Amino acid sequence: MAIGVHAATSQGWEPIRLTPHTQCEPLRQVEIQNLTDNVDINFERSPVFFSSQKMMAAQPDPQFQQGQILYQTGQYSAAANVWKEAASEFESQGDKLHQGLILSYLALAYQHLGQFPEAEAVMNQAVMLTQNQPSLSDSFTLAQIRNNQGQVQFNQGQFQAALATWKKAEKLYHELGDSTGEIGTQLNQTRAFQALGFYLRARTMLEQVEASLTRQPDSQLKLAGLLNLGNVLRVAGDFAASQNILEQGLAMAQKLQLTGNIQLAWLSLGNLAEAQQQPQLALDYYQKAAAENSPVQLQSQIHQLNLLVQLDRREEAQLLRPQIQTHLAKLPPSQTTIYAQIELAESLVKLNPQDVTKAAQLLATAQTQAKQLGNIRAESYALGRLGQVYLQTKQWKEAKQLTEKALRLTEAIHAGEIAYQWQWQMGKLLFKTGDRNGAILSYTAAVNTLQSLRQDLVAINQDVQFSFQEQVEPVYRELVDLLLQPIPGKEEEVSQTNLKQARTTIESLQLAELANFFREACLDTQPEAIDRIDPTAAVIYPIILPDSLGDSSNSRLEVILSLPDQSLKHYSTNLSQAQVDEAINRMRQSFRRTSFAEERLSISQEIYRWLIQPAAEDLTRQSIKTLVFVLDGSLRNLPMAALHDGNQYLIEQYRIAIAPSLQLLTTEPLARPQSKALLGGLSEGKPNFSPLPGVKQEVKDIDATVSATVLLDQQFTTQALETRVKTQPYSIVHLATHGQFSSKPEDTFILTWDGRLNVQQLNTLLTNRELSNSPPLELLVLSACQTAKGDTRAALGLAGVAVRSGARSTLATLWTVSDESTATFMEQFYKELFTPNITKAEAVRRAQLHLLQQPESSHPYFWAPFILVGNWL
Repeated sequence: MAIGVHAATSQGWEPIRLTPHTQCEPLRQVEIQNLTDNVDINFERSPVFFSSQKMMAAQPDPQFQQGQILYQTGQYSAAANVWKEAASEFESQGDKLHQGLILSYLALAYQHLGQFPEAEAVMNQAVMLTQNQPSLSDSFTLAQIRNNQGQVQFNQGQFQAALATWKKAEKLYHELGDSTGEIGTQLNQTRAFQALGFYLRARTMLEQVEASLTRQPDSQLKLAGLLNLGNVLRVAGDFAASQNILEQGLAMAQKLQLTGNIQLAWLSLGNLAEAQQQPQLALDYYQKAAAENSPVQLQSQIHQLNLLVQLDRREEAQLLRPQIQTHLAKLPPSQTTIYAQIELAESLVKLNPQDVTKAAQLLATAQTQAKQLGNIRAESYALGRLGQVYLQTKQWKEAKQLTEKALRLTEAIHAGEIAYQWQWQMGKLLFKTGDRNGAILSYTAAVNTLQSLRQDLVAINQDVQFSFQEQVEPVYRELVDLLLQPIPGKEEEVSQTNLKQARTTIESLQLAELANFFREACLDTQPEAIDRIDPTAAVIYPIILPDSLGDSSNSRLEVILSLPDQSLKHYSTNLSQAQVDEAINRMRQSFRRTSFAEERLSISQEIYRWLIQPAAEDLTRQSIKTLVFVLDGSLRNLPMAALHDGNQYLIEQYRIAIAPSLQLLTTEPLARPQSKALLGGLSEGKPNFSPLPGVKQEVKDIDATVSATVLLDQQFTTQALETRVKTQPYSIVHLATHGQFSSKPEDTFILTWDGRLNVQQLNTLLTNRELSNSPPLELLVLSACQTAKGDTRAALGLAGVAVRSGARSTLATLWTVSDESTATFMEQFYKELFTPNITKAEAVRRAQLHLLQQPESSHPYFWAPFILVGNWL
């Protein structure tokens, strides 16, 4: 039976038929697009925010301010009309300066309306009008225009041009002594640096901004700068620094008795707590921020509701829902209320999947209001989410029409970060209606959009880890799923074209995961054919494909096999995600020192049957010597060397290496004669870390094999390590110390005498080399690290260290091994490594076999955790 909800279409209004009792998939969280919610760092979004008193005094008439208010509430069409009228008045008065300023803001409004040629034209006109204005007040206005010009360039994807323009604006503000304007343009430059992938430069500039703010007296402007900086640091993933800055902002707001800013700080702290997976703390902050008459009451309530729904605290969510609806009913249409309705609709669907009528009504209203305000982004979100409701209620025709319209709107404003969602949604819709080829094309378009957006997604996504795993990663997996489904009528066949695209998609997923891990996307990639790298190596790509397309029989573990000079092959095992995870957990548990052989071998043989057995004959026929695994998900936590075929371990048959992606490999072998090593070690205990007495023997044995500099215990400080790496041409860095790999960069670290080095700091230290003729870092060894307990994605941290350290190869451990066996392994490894014609992978293999063949260390606990990541030659 049809339910009477209506939505606007190009033909007018038509009824929406919503079938009740339909199970719904969770919707993607839409971040509320409002200055007071996300404390926007756009100078253009908050022109008064970064204006000095001199600049504020120079602002033109009330029409200008009226346009600002309309613009900041998302009423772009109305703002454009007001500013066009104001610009005409200034033109008639011959006031080129203020005409240019108004036109620069008009360009921003045009961009939001999707009128890009008009935006570019009026911005060029604004610049021309104000090029030859010599007075001091003119310079202030010119600085504002330059800043707006940079924003127009940034929104068009011209990041380098935007950076150059913002630097010009910064110079003007500096010459004028306007520190507030200078700070504003510096914050904008950090956005450009992040979009270009230059994380370290962005971070350096943020630190300069922090220093500048510290020197200023307490004021509302300084407070706004602190809150902006705190949010930027949160998005960049530096939660500790974000916490510190936001708490400073809260304390300042309380000192200045600025109630609205106090509530704004609480909202920002709530977002930070949510990003850190501290839901109760986040709820506490949101409740404080949602006080009566709070400027962020609605946004805080929406965040609170979303979190309660995620935590399945339905009773509390149901009590909060009518409060939000009452609040919304009292507010005029604006960008804030539109996005709030979209968010509320999503929560309603989750609270009651059997009745989506109210959610559809909210989305239809949001779409109408967005259209009236000329807010194309918001309209696209509302239409797309409404299309998703139709998809869930199996009303395919309407779902397709709405999704297509939402997608067309994103194309008009070049909003790829929204477009990929509707391309993905269209792929799902086409698959469910039987058009598999069309679905593949839509999914491919979504993946291509994501590939072009990798830098932007880092900056756009607020809750980086959760949004990636829920809203980016599935796009890649579902495309692989479609590509590897057999050709109809040929149940065992998958075309080579599909296999090659599936392999490329798996590689792209690996790169996207690493980019997400680091909150930046500046990984240099170059596709490499296995034949060119090593004609005796095979590459194995396992990928876990859960039941995300809605066909439970389709949940499986797929493996693509790449052999030199051969067509790609693939094989699969029907398994659920839960079965794969349970087997991985069993195998990890079987590596404890007290496990019996029967327990270990049964599970290692089972996983061998999934990953290797179907390829065994091909590997033998091709005389394969090395197996390279591009591992997926929690499979990264397993040592492939310990898989067992019923007669022997895999390491007894093959050399084994792990590659985060073949696109990241450098393929030159180790230049042994000129190798110099830096050996760092910590044998003494530290708080929460036990002593490692075997480190002294380990370092001594290595020092006897290779020319080395040794930093042990008190000498092994961060500063000493940094100085040696900067000034000496080491090709091997060996660190025998406690460390941890985690799926969170801030929890991935190694221990030095004077503290922890996290993955970002280690990356900076190892790549900041002053010698122009330094040899490449061939090998990084981390001999006492472990993956974080309870973190199924912890080995992503190991891959991250391997990739970002700049080392061609990384040798590390998945768990901490006894001192004695580690020392024995390392002594044998270096002995083999410096034997002529022995590859790194073969050196690791021989060292592992050396332990395996000794009765006291034959248990996999002792030899299995050592894994080689990267170049195996």
